[in-house]
Amino acid sequence: MTHTTEPASGAGRQRKGGKGLHRRKFLGGMAGVGLGAVGAAGAAFSLLSGGNGNKAAAADATGTLTVPDLLEGTTTDGTTTYTLTAKTGTNEVISGVSSTTAGYNGSYLGPTMKWTTGDTVLLNITNTLGADTTVHFHGAHIPPEMDGGPQNSFADGETWSPTFEVKDEAKTLWYHPHALGTTAEQVVHGLAGMIIVEDDSDTSAALPSEYGVDDIPIILQCLAADSSGDIKYNVTGYLGSGLSYPVLCNGTNVDSTTLGFTATKTRTRFRVLNASPADIMTIQRGDGGTLTQIATDQGCLTEPTEVTTIRLVAGARAEFVLDLADAVTLQAVVTTGWIRGGSGTYDFLTVTPEATDTPDDLPSTLNTITRYDTTDFAARTITLGQSGQNMTINGSVGTTMDGMATIMTTLDAEEVWTISNGTQLEHSFHLHDVPFQLIEINGEEPTGVDLGWFDTYEVVGGGSIKIAMKFTDFTDDTYMYMLHCHLLQHEDEGMMAALMVMDG
Repeated sequence: MTHTTEPASGAGRQRKGGKGLHRRKFLGGMAGVGLGAVGAAGAAFSLLSGGNGNKAAAADATGTLTVPDLLEGTTTDGTTTYTLTAKTGTNEVISGVSSTTAGYNGSYLGPTMKWTTGDTVLLNITNTLGADTTVHFHGAHIPPEMDGGPQNSFADGETWSPTFEVKDEAKTLWYHPHALGTTAEQVVHGLAGMIIVEDDSDTSAALPSEYGVDDIPIILQCLAADSSGDIKYNVTGYLGSGLSYPVLCNGTNVDSTTLGFTATKTRTRFRVLNASPADIMTIQRGDGGTLTQIATDQGCLTEPTEVTTIRLVAGARAEFVLDLADAVTLQAVVTTGWIRGGSGTYDFLTVTPEATDTPDDLPSTLNTITRYDTTDFAARTITLGQSGQNMTINGSVGTTMDGMATIMTTLDAEEVWTISNGTQLEHSFHLHDVPFQLIEINGEEPTGVDLGWFDTYEVVGGGSIKIAMKFTDFTDDTYMYMLHCHLLQHEDEGMMAALMVMDG
């Protein structure tokens, strides 16, 4: 979710920075005690069976922001090919301790991909994890057989090669595993990366777009680990003793280090992804100033919007720009979103300007968003629930393809869904295939940035949201899209359903 509060009264680059004051506290909140451990669906993630206590040098001793590499594609006959390998490695999730991790083309996280609207892309993705995996392109509008859901699972040693036309407008997406029962385990160990979609619109031309210079990816994570560095991913792990809840920015622990970025352009664009398995991240300035938000999950807002906070539930993204004359420290306020987790305020990045340029004013209009008239939309209710040790959607436990509920719809169908939270737990509702508009949030009409396009949004305990969407372009009578909670442990515990779009 992206929520705002108005004021009340290239590649591989590193930037200089320093220390910052951290106010941090780990609460270990007990919301949701009684949930069962995640079932061992599918093969065990054999190479990630535990951390070790080997001490290592600080992951980023210089205190600089590491920008993920930009993955170069090769274009032949109109198709751009990207190559990814899912592999295991090590990373300092806890500073000074080496954890067993995984990444794409590296030991932790993955490179950023840039796609262009209208292009055809081919991805050759090789699995060397020692267990089945998938790669889901979160937020992308692509055919269901290329979506990377559970039906696209592929084994260790195999290569999966999805190909499709990029139909999305400019926005920030991401990629991560999505196999049954192992999503949380694989994502928390580092299998995640960002996707930037570019287009040729006037708005895109007017916004900062030089990767690593004035267009900066920020991947935030709050994890759980024990003192040996073993990363936890299910109820049993999270209820263990002696845990800490490290916060990472682009793979670097920021518990006691504020990373630095030197802005060589006056205006800098930040794309923020909350890749945590469960916890909520709220982004704000340390000086209490405003951020100029320009986009939500699914593209630009209608206009630049001044906000004091940007609240991101697990899986959500947002974009904002800063026009700086003086240094600004960005903070992440972590809120427990699951049974236990991190809590506190972290100074994760200080942006220091070293620029002499004077940028043009931001466009007063960024995007045209025509609000749906839902008068004649078909209505559904999707109920998020709990049954003993399992989580449910519409009463079904989605730990197997046969066991999960299936939502059937047709091409060009226009629908309004009420997502009702029948539990007192936090949920992060995510819909594959098409973006949605918010119609109601806990009975209230949306305002401000909540009038943008989304694919992931918060549903508080006992609350509800009403969303509207239109199913366009793709149908399939075999492959399904998914709808689920993006608190990854809830997904693995069964809070996932199938969405099948059929010909009319």
